[in-house]
Parts: sequence; C-alpha cells; structure tokens
Amino acid sequence: MTGISDKQAEMLAFIENFVGECGYPPTYEEIKTGLNISSKSLVNYHLQVLENAQLLSRVPNTPRGIQLKNSDRSQQLPLAGTVAERQDTPLATLSPADVLELTVNCVTNDGNLYALGGGTFADGFVNRGDIVILQGQSQASDGELVAIRLPKKNQISLKRYFRENGHVRLKSVSAAHADLVLKPADVEIRGKVVAVIRQNG
Repeated sequence: MTGISDKQAEMLAFIENFVGECGYPPTYEEIKTGLNISSKSLVNYHLQVLENAQLLSRVPNTPRGIQLKNSDRSQQLPLAGTVAERQDTPLATLSPADVLELTVNCVTNDGNLYALGGGTFADGFVNRGDIVILQGQSQASDGELVAIRLPKKNQISLKRYFRENGHVRLKSVSAAHADLVLKPADVEIRGKVVAVIRQNG
C-alpha cells in the first residue's frame, strides 16, 4: 500500500485479522501487545496515519472504536446502561452514548438485540466496562445463559436457567455464588446472552 509504512500495513492486517476472528475490533492495549509496540501513544500515531489514509476511522473515547473502511457489516444496538427496560427504545431517540456500534456483524440481528454494560451484573461473570449482547426474549430453554431480573430484589444478573419440579433453578456462572431456586413468578427473563465483548485495555 502506498502512503503507509510496513509497520502500519502490519497493524492494519492485525486489526483485520482480529476483527475476523473475534467479531469486534481490538483495543489499543491489544494492538500494543499483539504487535510488540512500546507504547499506546505509538499505537495512536500509527492509527492516525491509517485514519489519514482513509483505511479506517475511530470513534473518540471508545475502547473498541476502530472501524475498518472496508467493512460493510456495521450495526447499531441499543445500549441499556443499567436495566433492560430501555431495550425497546427506538434507536433514533437515543444519544450516541446510548448506542453500541459493532464494526462487523458478529451476531445475527433480527431487530431484537440489545446490549448491557458489565457493571449491571453482580455475580462476577463480567467486569465493569464489558458489554453483554442479549437477544431480547421472555422465555428460556433449560441450560441457556440468560439475563434475569428478580423483581423482589430489583436486581439483574446472568444465570443458567433450569426448570425443575415446578420451580426455576438459577445457576450462577461464578462458582462463588450458590444456585437460586425460585417460583417462576419471581423470575423475569430479559434476554438470552449471545456474546460478551471484553473491554480490557
């Protein structure tokens, strides 16, 4: 490619491969580690050159905000910050902070996907800053990992769902938390987990 150095071409290839394998772009830290670059500021310099060459674009202040120019598979999902009640909010009424843009179509979107931030959950499976992609639904099959709300506790968490002897058993994804056995009326299913995007770095 003309106008960019070998290192910048290597970085572009790294980003393309990362997106192809993971379904979302790398963070600066992942680029720094993957290409053995000495600092994030140097990563930023090379990304700026690639952006000036119109080979990619970047969303400011977003850990995974790199967007490849040759990707035609971008999609936007409503991003509910704390609770799932906002999952039906039209995209047009949300501010940019309320919308998550995936740079590739890593999940099939039938119009009923939404995202929740990891800080929403309290059982240790996701960290603050992680993003959980959910398929909005109110029913679940045995063994599915779902986002559930317990109305009596006003709490949302990620659990494995099982029906047993007229009750619901909610199995934590963290071994440090005991299973919950509840009446079906005491459990609200908010969606099935289809992907978790780690925001480390």
